[in-house]
Amino acid sequence: MKILLVGGAGNVGTWTAPYLQPHHELRVLDLRPPRAEGIEYVEGSITDPEALKRALDGVDVFVNMVMQNPTDPHSNRATIDDITRNYQVNTLGLHLLLQTAHEMGVVSGVYTSTFTVHARNRKWYAGEEEVPLDNPGVYGLTKGLGERICRYFCREFGMSIAALRITGPRDRAGWVEGRKIPVEDPGHLWVTDESDLASAYLAAVDFVRGRTSRFDAFFIAGDETGQEVHLAKANQMLGWAPKAHLLPSD
Repeated sequence: MKILLVGGAGNVGTWTAPYLQPHHELRVLDLRPPRAEGIEYVEGSITDPEALKRALDGVDVFVNMVMQNPTDPHSNRATIDDITRNYQVNTLGLHLLLQTAHEMGVVSGVYTSTFTVHARNRKWYAGEEEVPLDNPGVYGLTKGLGERICRYFCREFGMSIAALRITGPRDRAGWVEGRKIPVEDPGHLWVTDESDLASAYLAAVDFVRGRTSRFDAFFIAGDETGQEVHLAKANQMLGWAPKAHLLPSD
């Protein structure tokens, strides 16, 4: 399949593209070119409708990897600049992407959401439908609104979109360092390795193809023991589970 990675030159796209390339033909829409070779590049922003048209032409699935820099997930304080940038990218840009995709007949997509749509003060996240979208920060708020926009396009225009609520995306080195923080430490986060991120995207792309009028959200976290995050839905519906912990250590 031909897949458009919107914002694919950012961290998540850079880390996962080498895992995606053996399976699909990739095109990246971003303000700078991707680092990996052999990927078609379209220069532009998610907020530019003309760039979106060029980028979506001839693709089978889009993957929105655009993420505005997060604000403090524990605070409702935000500057005017924080508010403006997050709404421009996380809501307006997403709406323009989905509208353009709909008009061009691209009905299947993956939305990179975030675990930060939820307040990060819980000890147990029971399920995607059970935990409210209640993060106090403007980043979490706008990413949650992004899920609402995805639901709208699935309901009104028959699109099929999977939202991946990713926690702590890291490259391999960052994942190794993150795993050293004890679970009981206040700064602990269930970081997710690049290989697990890539396998989640591959599974989500396969999941949305051939479906219509469907929106699903999935927890994606490197919590292989299920101590904090209940990953049953991703396992049952996507066939996904974190496996980086099984890789040999250097």
